[in-house]
Amino acid sequence: MGNYRIILQYEGTKYQGWQRQDSTNNTIQGKLEALLTKMCGEPVEIQGSGRTDAGVHAYGQVANFHGNTEYSTEEIMEYMNRYLPEDIGVIQVEQVHERFHSRLNAKGKVYRYRVMTGNVPHIFDRKFVYEHPESLDVAAMKEAAALLIGTHDFKSFTSTKRGKKSTVRTIEAIEIVKNGDEICFTYKGDGFLYHMVRILTGTLIEVGEGKRSCTDITRILEAKEREEAGFLAPAKGLALMEVFY
Repeated sequence: MGNYRIILQYEGTKYQGWQRQDSTNNTIQGKLEALLTKMCGEPVEIQGSGRTDAGVHAYGQVANFHGNTEYSTEEIMEYMNRYLPEDIGVIQVEQVHERFHSRLNAKGKVYRYRVMTGNVPHIFDRKFVYEHPESLDVAAMKEAAALLIGTHDFKSFTSTKRGKKSTVRTIEAIEIVKNGDEICFTYKGDGFLYHMVRILTGTLIEVGEGKRSCTDITRILEAKEREEAGFLAPAKGLALMEVFY
């Protein structure tokens, strides 16, 4: 039985997130497992590097599965792309060590969040950006973002209410770039909590709107209360870009 690592892309608009669910087969994991089970002729379970939310996209999601197949890696990739929906695509397949695990072995991730400002409709980007009619103070957002860099307890920036798992994470970099009407937020860190990137973005947007000051960031971190942070930015603006090992 081989262990195969795949890198895939998907438009998350119509899916109920990555994770398989009993109530629906309309998930990324569900679609992949159904196809791989058919290909291998026996049940296949696939592990993703992380669970993207409903509506979130991926340019570089990593997953792995164990399966018995006579197909080469090139043939596996061809088979998957032939039968997967047009909004899910596999861009790389390789056979890896049997102990490789896409989630447990991941060292870091990069997420990108796109915001379009202004009142002009963005017809062709509307599924991939958060449209914000007002201008935002980029300099203030950069100043606030700098206070989030490093190792902190990000309990205020997750929607998870309870749990024994640590909410301490390390953010290596937050880049905020404005290009015309688009503002792109790029986050690189060792891992991200449930809704963390979207709440970080919502908080920084509120700084850009002038609703919060940069000094609020330290207070929010210290509070360790979700209610102290900003709004949950819409899922459609978020994409998983890369996973590091």
